[in-house]
Amino acid sequence: MRIEEFDYTLPKSLIAQYPLPKRDESRLMVINRKTGSIEHKMFRDLINYLNPGDLLVVNNSKVIPARLIGKTEKGTKVEFLVILKGNGKSHEFEVLIKKSKKIKPGTRLHIGDDIYAELKEVRYGRGKVSFSGSENIIDILNRLGHIPLPPYIKRVDEALDKERYQTIFAEHNGSIASPTAALHFSEELLSEINKNDIKVVKITLHVGVGTFAPIKSENIENHEMEAEWAEVTEEVAKAINETKEKGFRVISVGTTTTRALESFIDHDGNVKSGTDFTSIFIYPPFNFRVIDGLITNFHLPKSTPLLLVSAFAGKDLIFEAYRKAIEKGYRFYSYGDAMLIL
Repeated sequence: MRIEEFDYTLPKSLIAQYPLPKRDESRLMVINRKTGSIEHKMFRDLINYLNPGDLLVVNNSKVIPARLIGKTEKGTKVEFLVILKGNGKSHEFEVLIKKSKKIKPGTRLHIGDDIYAELKEVRYGRGKVSFSGSENIIDILNRLGHIPLPPYIKRVDEALDKERYQTIFAEHNGSIASPTAALHFSEELLSEINKNDIKVVKITLHVGVGTFAPIKSENIENHEMEAEWAEVTEEVAKAINETKEKGFRVISVGTTTTRALESFIDHDGNVKSGTDFTSIFIYPPFNFRVIDGLITNFHLPKSTPLLLVSAFAGKDLIFEAYRKAIEKGYRFYSYGDAMLIL
């Protein structure tokens, strides 16, 4: 299958630059896989499509302020993105370096007034770095780092993004991008969901390079996802399996949550608990064994999340939905609108 089959043209005016004033005020496109019907609602209407006994699974990873700006001894500014893997307790970290051609291994970068970072390796925009002192990497990032917004957001408002680029479920530090499908949930909507006997459980997948790295292979099958750290607790695995056994639906909030769930399956087809790195790549055709529904945003052309939703709902239906979304002026990407696929 060729990646060009998953391309589409999006007017730049539909790329959301800011979140809406209230999280649940975004629009919601509801897609029925069986009938092919497409409805246009508001995200707060989600409650009308959930049934008592359904289980929502969300990703509780927290975006870290992973973008650091340092200066060389000669005063040259160097911007890089710190990627945490596992528990983040290493003394050496992988980084993505912006405009890295003139940066050589051994370069020392001054960050703030009291920290310097030494680049150990530099190759094709990537490298490894170690930091001076004994301060924990999370403390360094919280003190000196910036929220790493996607490149298609062309403005700066750090105070806003510090709050709104995190979901209300964010607990565990580790992501360099938000699990954006959950950005639409407000505390008020969550309270209403809980009152209707709909359970919400949390898994963790730290969003890294694997989620948003472009597919460079002409043939989709040749693309390899980079591994990302994930965890499913014993309590959550039990809740999912019991929901399935009782005939209720498991609805995944986001493609990262979906990838984690479809990675933790035992030989009997049940969800298992554990922590591990996953590099699962979901594209059509794919046999989904856990999820019965999916809440997701509108994704970039030729991207791995777009391939995942095409695998779940069918490419033709997804592209018809995207055509209608563009026609009706839906907002796209991280701060954009949502779709519910059932």
